[in-house]
Amino acid sequence: MNAPRILFCDEPTGNLDSKTGAEITEMLWRLNKEKGQTIVIVTHDESMARDAHRMARMLDGKVTEVREGKGKRGVPAECEKGDPASA
Repeated sequence: MNAPRILFCDEPTGNLDSKTGAEITEMLWRLNKEKGQTIVIVTHDESMARDAHRMARMLDGKVTEVREGKGKRGVPAECEKGDPASA
């Protein structure tokens, strides 16, 4: 399996049942925490967005808000060391 520094996910749970969606979400947070991968997620799932380290809202193609999320899944070791590329 490849190990990209940044993983882009467009609606990763959008068409899934709740159990499978939760499994995918856990896998993404685990990749972020354990492997230090930056995960960029486009989603309409508010709970997924809230659990992220950082959230940006867009409206009509423009960023309208950027804020820190709960990041409740833990902070990757690289972030604790100050590597902004993995935040």
